[in-house]
Amino acid sequence: MPGRVTIGLYNSYDPSRFHESHRRALARAGPLALAFDCNLATFGFPFDNDLTTPVEIAKWVSTTTSIGESGKYLIDLAEKGRYSRFDFPNKGFPPQLGVPVITTRRPAAARQVRVDELRATLSSGQSVLLVFGLGPHGLPKDVSRIGQWHLDITGRGLSLETCTALGTVVGSLLGR
Repeated sequence: MPGRVTIGLYNSYDPSRFHESHRRALARAGPLALAFDCNLATFGFPFDNDLTTPVEIAKWVSTTTSIGESGKYLIDLAEKGRYSRFDFPNKGFPPQLGVPVITTRRPAAARQVRVDELRATLSSGQSVLLVFGLGPHGLPKDVSRIGQWHLDITGRGLSLETCTALGTVVGSLLGR
């Protein structure tokens, strides 16, 4: 059985206030995850205290967006148990999500991985967590260090806007 891909959205913005960019990334990643049979996880998102479950979060996002059939796809993903939320990882990402792969334009040479290598990992039954940093500076360096592998999807060190990177990485890895 092939491994599963989890799209991980890491909050590199404000850790205490939910921003419009958080909502948009979540609204866009939900349909992408559903379309390519991925899971979705958020790390360090500062949701309001009354939003405690992924389904509650998805339903709230659906009231604020037209993306993904007005949030229907994100709700569907959450109701299937394929959306999870986590605090910031202190020493590592949850192991049940798979091998952490940092998506970056500056991969560490010793940790660099290619898309074909990730496909082989998935084919062998191992799951992977694709970690995307939200914010103008991407992932903090200490978070990048805890990723087992680093992936530069452009192969040229080019910076992509978050949603472009999400679609490009997932499409390149799982495109049918």
